[in-house]
Amino acid sequence: MAETLLFNALREAIDEEMARDSTVFVLGEDVGHYGGSYKVTKDLYQKYGELRVLDTPIAENSFTGLAVGSAMTGLRPIIEGMNMGFLLLAFNQIANNAGMLRYTSGGNFKIPMVIRGPGGVGRQLGAEHSQRLEAYFQAVPGLKIVACSTPYNAKGLLKSAIRDDNPVLFFEHVLLYNLKENLPEEEYLLPLDKAEIVRRGQDVTILTYSRMRHHVTQALKSLEKKGYDPEVIDLISLKPLDMETIGASIRKTHRVIIVEECMRTGGIAAELIASINERFFDELDAPVLRLSSQDIPTPYNGMLERLTIVQPEQIVEAVEKMMALRV
Repeated sequence: MAETLLFNALREAIDEEMARDSTVFVLGEDVGHYGGSYKVTKDLYQKYGELRVLDTPIAENSFTGLAVGSAMTGLRPIIEGMNMGFLLLAFNQIANNAGMLRYTSGGNFKIPMVIRGPGGVGRQLGAEHSQRLEAYFQAVPGLKIVACSTPYNAKGLLKSAIRDDNPVLFFEHVLLYNLKENLPEEEYLLPLDKAEIVRRGQDVTILTYSRMRHHVTQALKSLEKKGYDPEVIDLISLKPLDMETIGASIRKTHRVIIVEECMRTGGIAAELIASINERFFDELDAPVLRLSSQDIPTPYNGMLERLTIVQPEQIVEAVEKMMALRV
């Protein structure tokens, strides 16, 4: 086991897959000589050369289209978005082309590409650099959406995403890059469509993902002292949702709280609530409760920024409120 930072875990995944498969290449702004905005591609340029670690102009729509075309011809591109918010400039290429070409070509083309990069609310990055795009792309057919949350799952999920024959949006949180964790020295892969049970419990199911997993973990210390026994599930796969794991937990706890950094209106939690009510309504002893970000552009001011997203103390209050609703 070796202690590894999350950004280095991602780098290891890319390095190993590039060494294993010559069709894998990286492209994006500053991924080559500079090594990526968060050093995920550091030194890969020297190892694999400029044709496999390709520095692009500041033209997201263009280089995303280039990646789609290369995937159609049998290559496996990995796009790094310097900031995931910039990829809104490539929305048409991602949605109309990457997401739909396998279907509209009658299966004649596969689109094995990964679109990855930093997103989420950082520390005073401003509104345009604090985007949470998972809800933007959730409704697009043909895409898989994954959100990593630890160095271990970041590496295993990215390796699986690179090997997948479908387009995968791979969300990394800008504040998680320096997380440390001991990783196995032997190779491992993780499924793209499975949630992770972080903590088993009996009282209430807490569904979360990405950075909010760690806010929930902080809240657990207080909840356990108060005598609560929550079950915590990291969704990991945002499209498709692992309703099998979620349903098994609901049948046990009969209560659900969703904690997300996504905006409240039309967010991941909104889809989750609809799916839970459709499939497991009779199992619920209380309405599903969601804790989401405020529906406003993220303020630059640090104190205001903190108020826009869910904090651990709010999670504790939500569990107490939920458990007070005794049947």
